Amino acid sequence: RTLVDHLTGRKIIDAAKAGEVHEIVPTTCLSDIKGQERAKRALEIAAAGRHHLLLVGTPGSGKTMLATRAQGLLPELTPSEALETSLIYSVAGLMNKGGINRTRPFRAPHHTASTPAIVGGGRTAGPGEISLAHNGILFLDEFPEFPRNTLETLRQPLESGSISIARANAHVTYPSKFMLIAAANPCRCGYLPLPEKACARVPLCGQEYLGRISGPLLDRCDLRLDVPPVALADLETAPSGETSSEVAARVRQARMIQSRRYANIPDTCTNADATGDLIDKEFLISDTARALISQNAERLNISARSYHRILRVGRTIADLDGSDTLERHHIAEALSYRLIGHSDTA
Repeated sequence: RTLVDHLTGRKIIDAAKAGEVHEIVPTTCLSDIKGQERAKRALEIAAAGRHHLLLVGTPGSGKTMLATRAQGLLPELTPSEALETSLIYSVAGLMNKGGINRTRPFRAPHHTASTPAIVGGGRTAGPGEISLAHNGILFLDEFPEFPRNTLETLRQPLESGSISIARANAHVTYPSKFMLIAAANPCRCGYLPLPEKACARVPLCGQEYLGRISGPLLDRCDLRLDVPPVALADLETAPSGETSSEVAARVRQARMIQSRRYANIPDTCTNADATGDLIDKEFLISDTARALISQNAERLNISARSYHRILRVGRTIADLDGSDTLERHHIAEALSYRLIGHSDTA
């Protein structure tokens, strides 16, 4: 009735007023983490290209600290991203007093969460954690502890950036383009690399534990690395290294390069979104870089999916360097993040 009255001129609806735009200021900084320089570098690359990251390390090595600081490295949401994200939160009934949030989401469900809570569902087919993390970060700590069927449901959104939920009274497709950060212990006891602390089932316990992560799912993790225990010498030193704001400035610059590269390509904003055809068309790759990845293709049992993911990560590293061409050392660094876990099988 209100709409009819407005269209017929009986009673005009009041003009919409601009609402508040909320921004969450991170209270933690990357410089708080002592040591773990390689892990910090991987976190920067992941943030710059929206690449999925798997961290494997003993308890207390800093995996969770690294993940919780990733949000502070990401640029704020663009107006269109903020609106899209706010729409999902509105459907879920989680809007922050009606205001739009420009800070990228950081969702960290516990491993005991049900599959509908992660994927979405219920009687109204509402969004789950993977949709609430859209345009932001989904952090899954104790990754192998999640139920196998829950982990396997991540494969579609990790590849397509969306999730379809079918229920008797509703069929809904939600956007789910997030950056996955997964953290895992190397085995159930957590001390596989430390003989003095490891259990009696080493190394079988590690193979069984990480074996809960299927090959196709692991294949979708662009960067994988071991996070070793922090050396005592590092613990006794004062916090040092770059701050989150310094790293975020490089991430922001790399994202701007990607925005210009993909400006006229729908649904493509970062290197992680680039398809195989787009990689062939847009990526300038030196002969030495191509030779290096070809030399390692058979040794690492690289699948077609892995091949493209290595090129995407290499392109992000080149963007952080400000290089138009993907060089050999960019590919070498990208390859170094594929050496953990199962062999690459699609």
